[in-house]
Amino acid sequence: MAFNRSGTNPRGFHRSQIKFYIFLIPFAAFMVLPIVYIINHAFKPLDELYAFPPRFFVNNPTLENFKNLFQLAESSGIPLTRYLFNSLFVTLIVVVLSIALSTLAGYALSKKKFKGKVALLEINNAALMFVPIAVMIPRFLTISFIGIEDTYLAHVLPLIAMPVGLFLVKQFIDQVPDSLIEAAVIDGASDFTIYRKVVLPLIRPAIATAAILAFQLVWNDLETSTLYTTSENMRTLAFFMNTLAGQTNVVVGQGMAAVASLIMFLPNLILFIILQSKVMNTMAHSGLK
Repeated sequence: MAFNRSGTNPRGFHRSQIKFYIFLIPFAAFMVLPIVYIINHAFKPLDELYAFPPRFFVNNPTLENFKNLFQLAESSGIPLTRYLFNSLFVTLIVVVLSIALSTLAGYALSKKKFKGKVALLEINNAALMFVPIAVMIPRFLTISFIGIEDTYLAHVLPLIAMPVGLFLVKQFIDQVPDSLIEAAVIDGASDFTIYRKVVLPLIRPAIATAAILAFQLVWNDLETSTLYTTSENMRTLAFFMNTLAGQTNVVVGQGMAAVASLIMFLPNLILFIILQSKVMNTMAHSGLK
């Protein structure tokens, strides 16, 4: 059995770790139960959805709930794939632009000296205190003034500025040694080259975390579809799923609501699984070796 230099943390399994597994395995099983329930719930037929006492696992899985959901979307004149496309397109654009804006601004605010730097940092920190509903009216007036209602820009522009993402990225960049940047400057690297080849590789944990936060913000967003669009074909999947209760009777709607919950949840789970190794790195361990 190989140990590290301290002799206290084995690289593989060791019997001294059993006490940790005794605690962690039941805890992990408990944490995964909601995920298992959401997946099972979406495949339950109506009799199992209303069974008493409620059943945790599905006995007779069916795709009827999925079929009803697609048929409902078709009957409204807009296929479900259109809502899905809108959500995927808007989410991709916002995540990419948000990460680009946060990393570029974070680099400037962390490593550059210019007039007004402290004021900009304080403005961003103050923005963290505002909940979305507090800026709803200013956002609406801005979108109306620009004249981009009922367009993809109305979905994108209100969401690309993410103060928490900028704050997180800036904190990571603060930990990048100035000596690395000075060495790159001596070698003749431009600011953009330093940003791309020195800073970005060292802040990947922050980028992954900011990407997840941006994805969740956009994927579950209802505000833009409710306030800034009037055409049904410009609205997102989250908006359609949120309106299911008003479009169906209570009985059949329960099955479709279960499917809607699964569809909205799975992308968040998949993204976290892909990026979890980066997210688990803290600001104290910002990827620097």
